[in-house]
Amino acid sequence: MNAMINDLLEYSQVANNERIHSKVNFNEVIEQVSLILKISIDENHAVITHNLLPTITADEKLMIQLFQNLISNAIKYKGEETPKIHISSLRERDQYIVTVKDKGIGMSPEHMKHIFTIFKRLHSQEEYEGTGIGLSIAQKIVQRHHGKIWAESELGKGSTFYFTIPQINTTK
Repeated sequence: MNAMINDLLEYSQVANNERIHSKVNFNEVIEQVSLILKISIDENHAVITHNLLPTITADEKLMIQLFQNLISNAIKYKGEETPKIHISSLRERDQYIVTVKDKGIGMSPEHMKHIFTIFKRLHSQEEYEGTGIGLSIAQKIVQRHHGKIWAESELGKGSTFYFTIPQINTTK
């Protein structure tokens, strides 16, 4: 119950707090998230790689939270294999498309439309811990930055999460 209350507070803060925009280097964000998730990364022997990522004007705290949610999910839903997560970005017209790809358990097509719904869990608490709010928070963060988030997945073969961040006032 405490975890659910804390997650609800986190969701509320994302939705309601004023954003503080600054230049955010996504390479440095990945380093910070790797430190935050160090215990989980080490316990699961997770391998996190990334291409050269952009520096974007955004709320740094929210970007850390966004990557933390996506990477921790990739580790959590790893299946039998060692978690391998790759992060890349592509500049397209007026936005960056950031990709977080894993080789985990994946999701079936009928579950894809529900993954960003708050408290919607695809697995029981006994199978995987959590409150079902992490991807809702990720979606709210991306929306607060005027972007979009979506995923592609194949059951047993992994998932790829995509999100866009507008290039307004950005550099690479």
